[in-house]
Amino acid sequence: MKGFVPPPRLSLSSEPLPITRSITIPEGISVKDLAEKLGIRAKDLIARLLARGVFATVNQTLDSDLATDMARHFGAETAVITFEEQLAKDTVSAEGASEEGAAQGVVRPPVVTIMGHVDHGKTSLLDAIRSTNVAGGEAGGITQHIGAYKVAITDPNSPAFGREIVFLDTPGHEAFTRMRARGSKVTDIVVLVVAADDGVMPQTLEAIDHAKAANVPMIVAVNKIDKPEALPDRVKKQLADRGLMPEDWGGSTVFVDVSAKQKTNLNLLMEMICLVADLQDLKAVPDRLAQGTVLEAKLDRGRGPVATVLVQNGTLRTGDNFVVGNVFGRVRAMFNDRGVALDAATPATPVEILGLESLPQAGDQLVAVADREKARGISEYREGKAREAQLAKSSRVSLEGLAEQLKSAGQKELDIILKGDVQGSVEVLSDVLTKLSNDRVKIKILLRGVGAITETDVLLASASNAVIIGFNVRPERKAQELAEQEKVDIRLHSIIYELADEIKRAMTGLLEPIIKETYLGRADVRDTFRVPKIGTIAGCYVTDGVIKRDAEVRLLRDNVVVFKGKISSVRRFKEDVSEVRHGMECGISIANYGDIKVGDVIEVFVTERVAAEAFV
Repeated sequence: MKGFVPPPRLSLSSEPLPITRSITIPEGISVKDLAEKLGIRAKDLIARLLARGVFATVNQTLDSDLATDMARHFGAETAVITFEEQLAKDTVSAEGASEEGAAQGVVRPPVVTIMGHVDHGKTSLLDAIRSTNVAGGEAGGITQHIGAYKVAITDPNSPAFGREIVFLDTPGHEAFTRMRARGSKVTDIVVLVVAADDGVMPQTLEAIDHAKAANVPMIVAVNKIDKPEALPDRVKKQLADRGLMPEDWGGSTVFVDVSAKQKTNLNLLMEMICLVADLQDLKAVPDRLAQGTVLEAKLDRGRGPVATVLVQNGTLRTGDNFVVGNVFGRVRAMFNDRGVALDAATPATPVEILGLESLPQAGDQLVAVADREKARGISEYREGKAREAQLAKSSRVSLEGLAEQLKSAGQKELDIILKGDVQGSVEVLSDVLTKLSNDRVKIKILLRGVGAITETDVLLASASNAVIIGFNVRPERKAQELAEQEKVDIRLHSIIYELADEIKRAMTGLLEPIIKETYLGRADVRDTFRVPKIGTIAGCYVTDGVIKRDAEVRLLRDNVVVFKGKISSVRRFKEDVSEVRHGMECGISIANYGDIKVGDVIEVFVTERVAAEAFV
C-alpha cells in the first residue's frame, strides 16, 4: 500500500540488566504473576521466553529454575519458596498483622503418638484413656471412625481440667517414620509404653531411636504395674542406660507408672502430657485459612477418595478449596472421630474429609486456598514434577556415589544403620566406624541393634537417607524387597576389617566392588539324618529358587548366619542330582559341617569377580 510504513521490528537485548533488587517467587509461578513481581509487561517476558525457545502463554506455569533465569535477566535476584509458604505470607499480609503478631495465636491441644513394643499395652492404654475421658453417656459405645481422636480431661480435681489432647492411633513407629520421610512434623510428644513385667525390648529401643531422630520429646508410661511380677525400677534403670534418665533420678525424662487394666494414673499421665506441651508453647491461629497434614487416605467405594487430616493451623470449613500434595479438591463434607458431621474444624482437630479429586499420600501437607483455579494449577504443576522425579534416577546414598557427592560438597555426613549377630560385635563395629570419621566425611550411627535387618530398619534408612550394614545377619525377605523398592543400600559383611576397608575406600573414592553375589534360592530344613562316614544330611523343602550342587551356602538360624560353606552333595530319592527346583524335597549335605538343626534355613548363592564399576 502506498505510503504504508511497517512498524519497527521488536528488538530484544540479549544482555541481562545489572542485579538491583530481590524478589520472592513461589514454586510454579505463572508468567503473569512473574511479570507483575518484576514490574514489566507480560508481553516483554513472553518475548524473552520465546528468544529462549520456550513457547508460553500468560497463564502458563514456569519452572522455578526458568523463572529465576528470567528474573536475573530483568535485574532481580530470586528466593524460591513453596506454595504453602507463599499462602502463609499472603494470609498474614491480608490480615494486616505482623509475622510476630500472627505467631502468638492461641494455645492448641498437643498431638501425641503412642509407641512401644508389641503386647506392652499400647492399644489397651489408648482404649482406657478414651473410655475414661469421653462424655458419660457415650462411654464404651463409641465407634472409632478414623485413626486419630481428641479427648478431654474430665476430672474436676485435676489442674488440667477441661484441656484436650489429640491421640494418633498409628500402627507404630513404621508409620511415624513414613510420615517423617515425607517431611511432615505431626507429633508434638511421643508416649513410650513399656511393660513393667517385661522391661525394655527390641521394638522399645527402635521406638526410642525413631523419636530421637525426629527430635520429639518423650514421656515414658510404665504399664502393667498392677501385676505382681512388675518391676518399674528395672525399666527406669534400663532406659537410663539408653539415655532416658528419669526426673526423680536427676534427669529430664518424665516417667508415669500406669495400669491400663485398672485405669490407674491415667489422669496423671495426661497432666504430664499437658505439662510437657506447655514447655513447647504450642500455639495456632484459628482465624485464617487452614493448614494440616494427611494422616491416612483410602478409596471408599461409595464416597470416593477419603482422607483423614489433622488440622494444624487455621480453621477448615465445609466448602473450602484446598491443595494437598499433588491433589486439589473442595471440602464437600467433614466428620470427626465419632462420625459426626462438622461445619468447621479448629486447630489440632482430626477430621475425615470428602471432596478430593484423587488420593493423596500420608504425610502430604493440606492448605486451604481462596482461588480454586490457582489450586488446580499448582496441583497440576506438582503432578508434572512428581512424574519427572519418578522417571529421574534415584538420589539415595550409596557407597559408590559417596565420592562423587564429596566433589560438590564440603563435609559429607554418612548415616549408617548397623545390625549384627551379637551385641559385642555391634559395639566393636560401632566404635571402629565412628573412628573412621575425618574432615571430609563424618560417620553417624543412627541405629545399632542385634538381629536380622527388618522392614523398620529399611524405612528408617529411607527416611534418613542412610546406608544399612549387616554383620553376620541377613535382611528379612520383605525387608529386602522394600530396600529394592526404596533404593536403600544394604551392605552385608562377616569380617570386621573388610567392612572397615570398604568404608575407607568409599570415603576416599576408591570403592571397587570386585565380588558380585548372585542369590540362587533357599530351602527349609524339615528333618536331619545321621549317615555314617558322610555326616549329617538335611532333609529339606525348597521354598524359593533353585538349589545347585557345588554352590556356596549360608546356614541361617533365626535369620543369623551360623555357618558359611559349600554344598558337598544334593540327593533326591537316593540319587545324586545337579539341582533341585522350587517346591521339591531333597537331601543336602554341607561340606565339613554337621550341626544342622530342624528349622534352619539354607540359603544358596554363587559369587563371581566383576570389574570395578564406573561412577554414573
